[in-house]
Amino acid sequence: MSIAAKALRPHDYFVTGTDTEIGKTLVSSALLLALAKTGLRSAGMKPVAAGASLVDGVWHNEDVDALLAASSVHCDTALVAPYLMQAAAAPHIVAALENVTISAAHILACYRKLTQQADAVIVEGVGGFCVPLTDNFNTADMAQQLSLPVILVVGMRLGCINHALLTAEAIAARGLTLAGWVANTVDEHMLYPEDNLAALQQRLAAPLLGYIPRLTHTTQTLRAHAAAGCLNLNLLQHQPF
Repeated sequence: MSIAAKALRPHDYFVTGTDTEIGKTLVSSALLLALAKTGLRSAGMKPVAAGASLVDGVWHNEDVDALLAASSVHCDTALVAPYLMQAAAAPHIVAALENVTISAAHILACYRKLTQQADAVIVEGVGGFCVPLTDNFNTADMAQQLSLPVILVVGMRLGCINHALLTAEAIAARGLTLAGWVANTVDEHMLYPEDNLAALQQRLAAPLLGYIPRLTHTTQTLRAHAAAGCLNLNLLQHQPF
């Protein structure tokens, strides 16, 4: 994507996390809702999703369903989740077992089609930043080829400082911009969370967009709306709202 093309898509972001099960989908959904409140047509994308159940003859993935529900425009699931696999395991392993060939070109083509339907596209990665997708292609490669600013979800638990700093280094090594980060409470019994937060703010060269407490809402939709209320998009680097 050229510099001119990126300038025309100022509200597209790639969301990654410090680990799996860290809150990427929650934050991606919250971003979609917050973007829609600014008047933008928002659409989520999860290019690779592993773990699906059959409901009324249709395969559903919980993360993909959450992104579809949070998007303000209706998009074809085949574009939102071009690679939806059944087993909930490492995607390169599942792809091999299910005879799925993950193609970077196909992911990029689906992303570009989504940009024709929405003003803002939030692309959620899978697992952490460097998860293998094939023998020679991983999620860091995918983020680099999409060439989007990155929003990092930091799961607030013991070890989060190291995980966040290593991920930030990996993002920078790919020549990508860390536009902001979100602290999401994973361990509500974590010792000294505020001190950990301060240490991260001191060391991450990007703004803290919000601190999400442990949410106990009964549905994904309610949790996403609550998380959206914790975000301040005005803090996003280079993208004033």
